[in-house]
Amino acid sequence: ERAAALLESGEVKRVLAWKKGAFCFDPEPAFFENAEAVGELVYNGFCGANLSKYLIEANKKEGKTAFFLKPCDTYSLNQLLKEHRVDREKVYAIGISCEGNIDIRKIKSRGISAITDVEEREETLFVSTLYGTDEVKREEVLLARCYDCKGKTHRIADETILSEKDKKGENKESKTPSDRFSEVRKIEQMTADERFKFWQGELSRCIRCNACRNVCPACSCIKCVFDNPASGVAAKANDTSFEEQLFHIIRAYHVSGRCTDCGECSRVCPQSIPLHLLNRKFIKDINEHYGEFQAGESADGKTPYTEYSADDPEPKTVLKSEGKHV
Repeated sequence: ERAAALLESGEVKRVLAWKKGAFCFDPEPAFFENAEAVGELVYNGFCGANLSKYLIEANKKEGKTAFFLKPCDTYSLNQLLKEHRVDREKVYAIGISCEGNIDIRKIKSRGISAITDVEEREETLFVSTLYGTDEVKREEVLLARCYDCKGKTHRIADETILSEKDKKGENKESKTPSDRFSEVRKIEQMTADERFKFWQGELSRCIRCNACRNVCPACSCIKCVFDNPASGVAAKANDTSFEEQLFHIIRAYHVSGRCTDCGECSRVCPQSIPLHLLNRKFIKDINEHYGEFQAGESADGKTPYTEYSADDPEPKTVLKSEGKHV
């Protein structure tokens, strides 16, 4: 109703939201340019896509774009505003409540197939299939990022449409809080050979579909080095084990200090590679070396890599002959 009203009033030229997909569990990002088209707009637990990335292209068009943000998505919008990739005057941000996004792969991993419908009732999902109905606890099939929820506060919004729970303040924190760096610590505790083997096993599944790059709000270069034929690394396939490591490590470095930990890279990966762990390693190191920092918490201010402090850690070189740091 709000999307239709904004379009009919002429206050915005288009609305960015989610529309029905081929299946009940795969709504996709879409632009709606008139009130009639809004009939296909949906919002449910499967609307995990962070819409912020799509604002970069929308920003090039005439007029204002309205779009919907879950609390975690607002961090990405703030980061894009900070980097001048989006013009604040051309965006109308509507904050909406979120109960946690559902991971369809977790539902299917339980042997549930031929899904025809998923009904969300509070904490229980009723999954209808060609063979009957299954009940699944919502918190058991959430996306990985939702177990590390940043909270229910919208960091930026022109208006909010909140659930009754949010209005009453009953939904302030994640229902299933966890230490988001616990998996990173497990990898850090491995030997160098064990770590190499772990990432070799994960990254060897990469098919270079570029889904992680294309969906990432922090990957906003006009020309990506991996699409530049003159770079020597442009490729549509990983010809060697070196290339499959090169792509993801370079991408992680490029977004360090700017990654909001939205988890989109892992969500869209067709091979289920936990790419967010690379980014979280950088986030963890930044917190330890420069102090606690959350990218996208605000649309202004500097980042750890763009602000100098006399207390910043200095690079160290090990003199092998003496075994000392200098």
